[in-house]
Formats: sequence, C-alpha cells, structure tokens
Amino acid sequence: MKSVPRSRVASLMRLTQGACTCPAHMGGVISRHLPSCKSGSGKSMASQIQNEYAFEMASSNIRYGEGVTRQVSIITTFILKEVGMDARNMKAKKVIVYTDSNIAKLHPMKTVIQSLEDNNVPYTVYDKVRAEPSDKSFKDAIEFTRKNGCDLFIAVGGGSSIDTAKAANLYYNHPEADFLDFVNAPIGKGMPIEKTLTPLIAIPTTAGTGSETTGATIFDFKDLKVKTGIANRALKPILGIVDPLNIRTAPLQVQIASGLDVLFHSIESYTAIPYNMRGPAPKNPLERPAYQGSNPISDVWSTRALKMTIDSLPQIKIDPGNTKAQSQMILAATYAGIGFGNAGVHLCHGMSYPISGLNKSYIHPQYNTDHPIVPHGISVAITAPSVFKFTSSMDPVRHLEVAKAFGVDISNVKLSDAGEVLSDAIKKFLINLGLPDGISAFGYTHSDIPALVEGTLPQHRVTKLSPVQAGAEDLSRIFEGSMKLY
Repeated sequence: MKSVPRSRVASLMRLTQGACTCPAHMGGVISRHLPSCKSGSGKSMASQIQNEYAFEMASSNIRYGEGVTRQVSIITTFILKEVGMDARNMKAKKVIVYTDSNIAKLHPMKTVIQSLEDNNVPYTVYDKVRAEPSDKSFKDAIEFTRKNGCDLFIAVGGGSSIDTAKAANLYYNHPEADFLDFVNAPIGKGMPIEKTLTPLIAIPTTAGTGSETTGATIFDFKDLKVKTGIANRALKPILGIVDPLNIRTAPLQVQIASGLDVLFHSIESYTAIPYNMRGPAPKNPLERPAYQGSNPISDVWSTRALKMTIDSLPQIKIDPGNTKAQSQMILAATYAGIGFGNAGVHLCHGMSYPISGLNKSYIHPQYNTDHPIVPHGISVAITAPSVFKFTSSMDPVRHLEVAKAFGVDISNVKLSDAGEVLSDAIKKFLINLGLPDGISAFGYTHSDIPALVEGTLPQHRVTKLSPVQAGAEDLSRIFEGSMKLY
C-alpha cells in the first residue's frame, strides 16, 4: 500500500519543483510546513528531526441497524432491548445514563431505560447535559459521577451527551487530576491518558458528530470564550449503537446542522496535511496524537461519507421525514467519524470554536436552549468557502476531487482555479440548505475579527493539520471573506 496517493505526490512536486527549501527563499506555501534549512551545526534540520512515519487506526465497535436498540424475542413475544442485555452481559451494577432534558422525554431515552429495567440493571440518570457543553457543565457531570459511582457509562443523545459522558468518565477515573491536565495544549497541559477508562456505550440520536467512534470531546471554555477539547484514543466508547430510528424525531434545523458537521469532517480530513508530513515522530507510541493527518485508510471512510452526505442532506431539506436519507446520514456520520477520528480536521473546525464561543445573542432556529447557540455544524460550515480557497494551493488535485463529488465538471479546470471552483460548489450547497448569510448573521462585525482570530490561534490540535499553515493575517482574511455568504 502506498502511504501517499499519486495525485498528492504529483501536486506537491509541482509546487516544489526547482525551489530552494529554505523559507528565506521560498515564496510557495509549502515553505510553511518545512523547518529552516540550517541548524547551528550547518546540518539540515530535516535530517535531524525524524518526521512521522506511521499512522494508527482506532475506532469504537459499531453496531448498526434499524431497531438495533431493541430485539423481539420469539419466546416471550415482548420487546427486549439490546443495550440492557449489553449492560447485563458486562455485569454492570452501577450504570449512569447521560442525556439532555429534551432527549430525556423522547423515545430513544425511554427505550434505553426500559431496556435496563427489563434486564434488572441498576441505573441513575443524568439529564442535565448542556447543548454545546461548557467546562462548567462538564464539571457538573463529573461531580455527579463521583458522587454516584459508575461501572458503565451510557450516553443517549447527540455529540453533547456523548462528549459529556467521555469527560465524566475521564475525570472519574482520575480523581487526582486538575481539569486542565488533559485539555489540549496550549490551553491545557495535554497530558497523555495512561489508565484504562470505564466502559462507555454511546447511542447517537443525531447524524453528525460521529462521537460514538472517536476519542475526542469538545467544550466551551467560558473564561477564555473559546471552544477546545480533549483528544485521546482512551476516550473512545467501547460500543456505538447506531440506530436510524433514534434520529426520526430530530427537527429539520438539527438535522441540517448535524449533517454539515459530517460534510466537513469528511472534507477537512481528506484535505488535511498527509500523516507523514506531520512531524516530528513521537518518542513513544503513546504520544502519537489521535488526529494524525490524512492517510490512505481514513481517506476511504471520508470520501464515502462525503458522497453520502452530498446526496442525502439536500433530500432531508426537501423532506425532513425522509427515512431513507436519514438512515444514510447516520451511517455517513459514523463513516466520517472513523475517517476524521484518525486523520483529524483543520481550519473550518478550528475557526468554528471562537464563532460559537464568542456568540452573545444568536439562537439558531429550532434549538430549544436557554442560552445563545450557533450549532457546531453551522459554525463549521460558515467559513468553508473561504477556507478552501486558502488551502487549495497545497493540493489542488485533491480539492478538485472534492469539487467533483459536489457534481462539478472538473475536466477542463486549471489547477490554479481549484480553490475558486471548490469554494463556489460549497457555497451553492450551503445556500440551497438555507444557511445564515455569513458570520454577520450571528451579530459579528469587522471589529470582532481580531477576537475571532485570537480565539482560533490556540487551536493547535486542529489548525496545525491544515495543508497550509495559517497565521493571524491569513485567518483575518478568511474571517473577512466569511462575513457574507450570499
């Protein structure tokens, strides 16, 4: 298996052919990912630093199928629920079920509770999960867990519920840890997780985050007014139960926002810096990050999820009750989760965190919350037309492949036009879904751009995976270009 696709190699060669690799003499964007040409000893820095040479694939076990959260018993004729049997098989004695106040009233949660009761599994419910969790809401869940004890975590809901359960699990098993110990650097210490955590079963009720497959958990850091997170393979659920029936009740705007998260998980992971250009290699395999850069295996999952989303999400916009399209979207979310959970995402996600975190008053339609909210998928999508104009110069071939997936005829498109072509294709797709008209629709003005840039710069976990490294001036231009979408 070749570690880097031929198209990627060809485009890199075009960019670097005949050029000195010293940043002092390079005008091309590739210079932004290369070290200075000489060290004090006169040796090439590239010869002294071992680039990454491997990638790892990690994912939760996945159980997929319509009605998989329940099973009809031929013998007893009444419905038994599989998740209760899973808990019983694991000999669980102290289960905590994490959900939010809305999901707590709906069929998926009721199914899980009935299943636990039918299988005589003791449980406690934590139904205070916050949509778009914060450090405060995480700490509340952590305290609840420490008070009640737990030998099995079950999360029912969207990414917010699953991420909250992941955080509660982590700090329940590290009672001595300060909250910032595991938070991604440079905001936190980014310490590795060396303990085996308590089993977590994740049951998604939205087709978006793919959190049931990944070792990442995201939250708003209120003091800094920015989103950040924790990323480590140890956070992965032991099992993701993916049942299309569980997303039937989601409002249209929730389905669209969640689906856009899938879309850009796919595009960003496919266009991320190749894993063997992300260096240096770790001294210990335990230090290899969960987000490693694009790689041949993640590419397979990401491109498949991309095509499924482009086909299915517009169908849901026309008919929010289209069950076939919904089933395809929750499967695409899982595919994309496996892809980006190992390759990572980059600028759209990195820039989305301050867009959400600095929001003062905007509440997206059909989101029943008591606080301002720009849904994660919306905040990710809104900068995408500008982002991919910026990143296309590093690998125009791959950007054109994405444009082709949107239905663009790329047969006569010049490589130099790849960014413009993909940007237009994405913009058309977003407009057809009825997205807000740029970040100005959230109340942001040009005077807010410095704060948005400041909130993006610390997001090293994702921004460093951009195929073109973005500095403050680059980010400013991208935010400027995202003020209006139409």
